[in-house]
Amino acid sequence: MKTDGQLQRDVMDELEWDPSVDHADIGVAVKDGVVTLSGYVTNYVEKMAAEKATRRVSGVKAIAEEIQVRFKSEPHTADHEIAKRILDIFSWNVSIPHEKINVKVEKGWVTLSGTVDYYHQSAEARKSAARISGVTGVSNLIEVKKLPVTSDVRERIVAAFKRQADLDAAGVTIYTEGNTVRLGGRVKAWHERGVAERAAWAAPGVTKVEDNIIVSF
Repeated sequence: MKTDGQLQRDVMDELEWDPSVDHADIGVAVKDGVVTLSGYVTNYVEKMAAEKATRRVSGVKAIAEEIQVRFKSEPHTADHEIAKRILDIFSWNVSIPHEKINVKVEKGWVTLSGTVDYYHQSAEARKSAARISGVTGVSNLIEVKKLPVTSDVRERIVAAFKRQADLDAAGVTIYTEGNTVRLGGRVKAWHERGVAERAAWAAPGVTKVEDNIIVSF
């Protein structure tokens, strides 16, 4: 089992290795396997990339994310300009039903609302909004319409697990109730837990995933 010092070095090395993260102004502290990220980045996407890189490190039990977005000496982007750019991006992306999504921007913080048919549409809208210059954060309040869950949803999820080279499907338990999927069991690394959750979200008709998988180091 890694010590907190070893885990801190591993997280710092992972942040330095990831080309999408400027690690120079990011601080890393570890206590009992819980990693606290602090400091500054220049955009929201980089902030999310730093969190994602940290989750890839074996031994990370939880993350306290305190990174702030601090823009460079570029002119401040007005809220209405940010909103227009987001709406334009949505209209160009065929994966996003832009006519079903509402966009609100206040002091650079974006709030998305509305109702879509599939989870991936909501996720794509959030990611697209986060890429816009001037965005300091995104609250995704988009709801996924409750569609009938297919009878073979569990089989679809198991098949998706087995296609993933990094995931041992035998260690994950799957229960379905209505439009909800509950995941349990144990995996060996944090990223395996993420693979399992993404596979569950990809199943048709799923509107909620409860991830109770335990990471065993």
